[in-house]
Amino acid sequence: MNVLLIGSGGREHALAYKIAESHMLGKLFILPGNPGTAQLGSNVSLLLDDYDGIAKFCSNNDITLVVIGPEKPLVDGMSNYLRTNGIKVFGPNAKAANIEGQKSFAKDLMKKYNVPSAAYKIFEMDEYEQAISYLKESEYPLVLKADGLAAGKGVVICQNFFEAQDALTKVFVGKVFGDAGNQVVIEEFMSGEEATVFAITDGENFFCLPPAQDHKRAGDNDTGRNTGGMGAYSPAPVVTQSMMEEIEEKIIKPVLKGLILEDRKFIGCLYCGLMITDSGIKVVEFNCRFGDPETQAVLPVIEGDFLQLLYSAAEGNLDMDAVKYNGGCAVCVVAASKGYPDSYKKGFEISGLDQTDEGILVFHAGTKNISGKIYTDGGRVLGVTSYLPNSDLRTAKLNAYNTLKRINFNGMYYRSDIADKALAKISS
Repeated sequence: MNVLLIGSGGREHALAYKIAESHMLGKLFILPGNPGTAQLGSNVSLLLDDYDGIAKFCSNNDITLVVIGPEKPLVDGMSNYLRTNGIKVFGPNAKAANIEGQKSFAKDLMKKYNVPSAAYKIFEMDEYEQAISYLKESEYPLVLKADGLAAGKGVVICQNFFEAQDALTKVFVGKVFGDAGNQVVIEEFMSGEEATVFAITDGENFFCLPPAQDHKRAGDNDTGRNTGGMGAYSPAPVVTQSMMEEIEEKIIKPVLKGLILEDRKFIGCLYCGLMITDSGIKVVEFNCRFGDPETQAVLPVIEGDFLQLLYSAAEGNLDMDAVKYNGGCAVCVVAASKGYPDSYKKGFEISGLDQTDEGILVFHAGTKNISGKIYTDGGRVLGVTSYLPNSDLRTAKLNAYNTLKRINFNGMYYRSDIADKALAKISS
């Protein structure tokens, strides 16, 4: 079958890498893709909001399945349009994608269907004074979230009232998140260890990929600004088999059932961002797509036909046996541009990309190809992933960082502690 993959980041490079392994694959097209995906298929130059042009491309190239990577096209309704034109899509429709596109909807959904999450309160922009009064009476730390899509950066952890007041003012008055901040969700701060689980679903049945752990903060030991993710590893030993069963029964099943009851049947990848607290497992957030960079760590540790898994979900008859955990482990470390997640410069040549060993995958996230040379073109530039066929996470981490020492571009920075939480747990 011919497949069109939508997106241009590290997640899409990882999806392309796994789809390309399938014996079912005819041709793989990536729109718009990046220099990494160009090694696995054909990049396509079309605008992401040109739904008519995309539908025509699918028709002209006999596309069997469209896989949508990023959240914005999903929230904007790309799946709806393509399905209306008779094209099979892996990715939820706009109403279902609202589980990420509107945090207040997700919180209300969880409350209605008894899914464990943090206590919360919602405020609209014209309720600034009420929100300030609420913040004065709140316990700290607390979490302030922009209600809409903010590229993974719309979350502020506030240690005291003054930080919360400043954050609220920037969102409501300064409009730092644009229209995504027209409404905010203020949540209790949950202590514990975070984990991510991807549930691949046809809307009713689902299959969970191995759990991962992302690292959101820009600096070592979870310091600095929140980012889109600075690295991940999989499997995450913090999630035991009994916990996976609890996640499936108490979180994924009721949410998928609730979405059906709300006429928002979810077909695609339900991203479950979780906090393992002293009082049980709670949801931090849901996303409507694969996570970035968790995907780069999860996909190398599964075997089987990944394309069959996605296609069967899109077709409405999930193949529960399409893939399985392969017994290995993977560590992905993001190489970012100096200044990320704030302002940063682009256009620096990247060297050392050919200096990789066996078991190393370098996923392109923010790069561009100019006359055969690769240059930086984003905040998160590369996802250097090391994978092993066994569970030796310590060696996997070492291999990833040894590779990073050979790669260079002006202003490159990365965290040095990806997977350390798991290693500490394994050692104790």
